[in-house]
Amino acid sequence: MTAPLLEIEDLSAGYGEVPVLSQIKLRVHKGEIVTLVGSNGAGKTTLLRAVSRLLSSSGTLRFDGRDLARLAPEQVFGLGLVQVPEGRQLFDRMSVEDNLRMGAYRRGDKVKVAESFERVFQLFPRLGERRAQAAGTLSGGEQQMVAIARALMAAPTLLAVDEMSLGLAPVVVDQLLGILSEIRKQGVTVLLVEQDVFAAFSVADRGYVMETGRIVREGAVPDLEKDPEVRKAYLGVV
Repeated sequence: MTAPLLEIEDLSAGYGEVPVLSQIKLRVHKGEIVTLVGSNGAGKTTLLRAVSRLLSSSGTLRFDGRDLARLAPEQVFGLGLVQVPEGRQLFDRMSVEDNLRMGAYRRGDKVKVAESFERVFQLFPRLGERRAQAAGTLSGGEQQMVAIARALMAAPTLLAVDEMSLGLAPVVVDQLLGILSEIRKQGVTVLLVEQDVFAAFSVADRGYVMETGRIVREGAVPDLEKDPEVRKAYLGVV
């Protein structure tokens, strides 16, 4: 098997003297949708912050063959590891189009940026209809679309999506999951971090289960769905 696109080995991290993550091992290969699931407070967002170098850590972090340990967050972003943050974090008073343009701020090729606009409006036709509307006036689902589209404007190699389903109606979540599958078809690898295990498992190839800062289960999604502990704790099935 080829080397992972993202490789995490023996990763530990925390806030000050408070440890959160312990000896995390996780791999994502090109072309996959991999999910990291767990309850609120398990440490999932902390892991993404460590990977993006917003938080210092120990252990091995490699992305596309590059050691991330000494890189700044903007350098990690420049390598193509782009995060869709929990809570969307949009510029509410700015238009949809201007929010999307912020995702492409490091890209100098106007022609390719224009092509990216065309692609995201094909994925999200509603955003094309609302491109001049202030982002803060959109529905929650539409705001999540803007957050994903903004990340795509950065031309990511790996898209890390944090709690995409949070606060959204199931029908909207299903629509967004379908879009993640389409994004993967377009050549973008996806790491989906989710509390909604049903949603995550419906679209992912492989999964990792996190509890109190540790990975306690991993494997192909069909195997995790059959695991008695996963079924009992996360799927409500005995």
